[in-house]
Amino acid sequence: MSEIPKSDSLVIIPTYNEKENISAIIDAVLELPHHFDVLVVDDNSPDGTAQIVKEKILATPDRIQLLERPGKQGLGTAYIAGFKHALAQHYEFIIEMDADFSHNPKDLLHLHDACVNKNADVAIGSRYISGVNVVNWPMGRVLMSYFASKYVRFITGMNVHDTTAGFVCYRRTVLETIGLDNIRFKGYAFQIEMKFKSYKWGFNIVEVPIIFVNRVLGTSKMNSGIFGEAVFGVIQLKLNSIGKKYIRK
Repeated sequence: MSEIPKSDSLVIIPTYNEKENISAIIDAVLELPHHFDVLVVDDNSPDGTAQIVKEKILATPDRIQLLERPGKQGLGTAYIAGFKHALAQHYEFIIEMDADFSHNPKDLLHLHDACVNKNADVAIGSRYISGVNVVNWPMGRVLMSYFASKYVRFITGMNVHDTTAGFVCYRRTVLETIGLDNIRFKGYAFQIEMKFKSYKWGFNIVEVPIIFVNRVLGTSKMNSGIFGEAVFGVIQLKLNSIGKKYIRK
C-alpha cells in the first residue's frame, strides 16, 4: 500500500462535551476527496470526548491529532493553541470548524478552493453573503447575529458580511503575520478580531456562501454574553488600530 501524502490542510475542531458528534464529524472530514488532517482541541471534556478521539487516532494515526487542555479556557485560546500547533507542523491552510455539524464538512472543499484557486488569504464560510442562510435558529438569535455583523462591518469598515463566522480557512502567512500572541478576545469577538487584523494587514478576504444548520446533538455553548463581547469589543479594536501601521515585509 502506498503511503498517504501529508496534507496541506489542518482542520481545527475545538471541543467541550461533544461525545455525540466528535466521531461522526471526524469521519466526515476524513472521507472528503481532498486530504484534510484533523486536530481536536479538547478542554478536558467530562463526557469523555477526548477518549473517543484517542480511539479514532489508534485507527488512523496519520490523519488525526489531539491537543488536550486542563479545562475550559475559551474558544479563542483553543484556536490560538491549534493555530500554533498547525504552524509548527508546517500546514499551509488552517481551518476553523465546529464539532456539531452546524458547518457542513463538504464546504471545507469550497473554502480550500477559494484559497488555492481564487487568491483568498482568508476564506470565510459566510451565512450572510447571499441572504440569511441559517437553519433551525430562533428568529431572535438570527436577528442578533445578523445585525451584530452589520454593526461590526459599519464600525470597522471591513467589507465582510459575516464578521462573527467561525468557519474560516487561513493561509499560514496570515497567522504568521497578525501576531497570535496579541489576540485578546476569547468569545465571538475573537472571530471578529482575527478578521479585522487580517483586513488591516491587507490580506485578501473572500466570503464563500454556506448554509449554517443549528446543532441537533449536544448543547450549544453560545449565550448573550458572547454577543455582548462582540458588540462592545469591536469599538476597542477599532480604537486600538488608529494610528497603527500595518506594513508587511
